[in-house]
Amino acid sequence: MIPYIDLHCDTISALQEKKWHLRDANLQVNLNHLKQGNCMLQCFAMFIHLKKTKNPCLDCLKMIDYYYQELEKNKEIAPVFSYNDVLKNQEKGLISALLTIEEGGVTENSLELLRIYYRLGVRMICLNWNFINGVGHPNFVYTQRPDFKTPEEEKGLTEYGIQMVQEMNRLGIIVDVSHLSDKGFYDCIRYSTKPIVASHSNARSICNHVRNLTDDMILKLKENGGVMGMNFCAAFLAEDEAEAEGKDTIPYLILHMKHIKSIAGAEVIAIGSDFDGIDPDISLKNASLLPRLFDEMRHQGFTEEEISMISHKNFLRVLRKNIG
Repeated sequence: MIPYIDLHCDTISALQEKKWHLRDANLQVNLNHLKQGNCMLQCFAMFIHLKKTKNPCLDCLKMIDYYYQELEKNKEIAPVFSYNDVLKNQEKGLISALLTIEEGGVTENSLELLRIYYRLGVRMICLNWNFINGVGHPNFVYTQRPDFKTPEEEKGLTEYGIQMVQEMNRLGIIVDVSHLSDKGFYDCIRYSTKPIVASHSNARSICNHVRNLTDDMILKLKENGGVMGMNFCAAFLAEDEAEAEGKDTIPYLILHMKHIKSIAGAEVIAIGSDFDGIDPDISLKNASLLPRLFDEMRHQGFTEEEISMISHKNFLRVLRKNIG
């Protein structure tokens, strides 16, 4: 069974909120699901909602502590801090866990805090969620009536945001542009000296949502050497979300992958499920079902090498170039 790497899930925040445990929690990602799906590496995002916290940094630190407590209880999954750690875990038959953050605002405009997060094991940061945060501007602001069609093309990274990207490059923290404005994406392309990722974003030409990437952005990502993780959320797969919800979403995922492959090649595609941050009413309800996606990719004409690239090899390349 082919191994896979998932660039993004919100499982730890869900576990912490409910005081559940990783092994068998009733979530889209748990240890049993990861084993059944043959997960090589799961990226665990520390998701912080800026409007629901008075102390983003403290809340993030508490979540990181919860993450490490769960790993200590489950020896079949181990934290990784470098590319070589992933290879070592694979040799030992262990699942790897990569600590990431979804909300650059937890650095509180402080490169000192950024460096502390690195020392705690953070190896990827999604610069924005859906709020302006001192790092950059999102493509839509989370309001009662957000605009999902009109991208932010004028406001990108702040001066601190540029400094943060450059320091992330120096330290070895992967720059994640999912949620970032279109202008912010191009700023990252301009200022990052290492491959970047859009950890959970699809193709805007197939589904016109500002959380997805335009064809030009996909081509720029290819030139940068980065990857984009296919998001399983119905809202980012089909123009009419109701068309995908509750139905077989695998064909929509493959439609996005075929389009991206046609313009930029398979080397820019990865998996970024967004599990435990999305409605589970989809055909890929949890991590145990990833083999179904790869089986359908075979039926749809993807070669074994292309499936291996998309499932894990592409992100391993980005990981090695950032934190080898």
